[in-house]
Amino acid sequence: MAQRHLDPTDPAATGPVPADALAAYLRAQATEFLRALRLHRETGGGAAGATAESVDAARALRRSARRISGSLHTFRPLLEETWAEELRPELAWVSGTLAREHAYQDRLERLLRALQRLSPQTAAGGDAVTARRGAPAVALPAPALPDRGTSTGTGTGAGNLTVGAAKAGALLDRQLTLARTRAHSTALQALGSARFHAVADKVAVLASDVPLTPAARTTDLREPARAAEERLTDAVAALPLVTAGSPYNAAALAAGLSPDPSAHPQDAPWHQVRLLLRLHRYAREVLHGAGEAPMDVRLPAAGRALDRHRDASEAAAAAAAAARTPRIAPATAYALGVLHADQRHEVEAARFAFQQAWLKQPVGAGRGGGDPW
Repeated sequence: MAQRHLDPTDPAATGPVPADALAAYLRAQATEFLRALRLHRETGGGAAGATAESVDAARALRRSARRISGSLHTFRPLLEETWAEELRPELAWVSGTLAREHAYQDRLERLLRALQRLSPQTAAGGDAVTARRGAPAVALPAPALPDRGTSTGTGTGAGNLTVGAAKAGALLDRQLTLARTRAHSTALQALGSARFHAVADKVAVLASDVPLTPAARTTDLREPARAAEERLTDAVAALPLVTAGSPYNAAALAAGLSPDPSAHPQDAPWHQVRLLLRLHRYAREVLHGAGEAPMDVRLPAAGRALDRHRDASEAAAAAAAAARTPRIAPATAYALGVLHADQRHEVEAARFAFQQAWLKQPVGAGRGGGDPW
């Protein structure tokens, strides 16, 4: 069993935490879900040009859905089994469906910024696709790329990267904008579906009535919370942190450049740790109240690193998928290949940042506020 990093200032260590704390937390999150849903409807969240308020409301919907679903998972022995097992995956469906549209938008902006940074021409003058979409035009110096081509530009060097970057950006724009549009339509259909209304009805009931088991009344919530922490530390202990400490993971890049479109095999354990880190954080919120848990100062930095890891790995996969488009020009394929390698390097950097956060930062006694993830 991996060593646990318990916070010595944790007030839950001095006495039992009753099931009433779980009930209060679930009621509060259910109330937040309903408030966000009402705001989402009032601000025209289904419209094509959604306002900032509707975007914030959708984010709040996802946040509360994640917390309820995560708490039902961590504390499931204390809750009526059939009810919890029916509601938990439905909330995960709601959160995932609402997140997809914004994920595609963020992925596109990330890739266009990377193309701008990597291409000498766009670093000097700005990429047309990036400017058209309103992404920030940051002039960054281009990296020293090996130029194996000739002066006529027939090879695959920095010159061809410049030539292919604009077309690569346009291709990514078309593909990811189409994916975002489809995700928007899917979200609209989901929010108007009988399935979603059934979920909302169950959450409305949860706001006033939490179905605890009779045994929950005598159960200390610290025990399932400790189990969630131990699952996290065990999963972290199984990560290849030695490899993550290396500045260049050649095996990962080689696997990522494979024509196989399946998910990168090295990424899955890291995505699992990201999920377990969320569950651990939500369990701490249950014990202490949201926004009031004594902070383990490793958690925000570790969470941000794992978010970067997820974003970079998905961006790399999008670049690889675009490079498989039939009949694209060699310069475009080359630019997408460089972009893919750049994002896989970002994956490695995020793994290294997680290693630094998890292994080297001490446990602190400050107060945690906000929602860094």
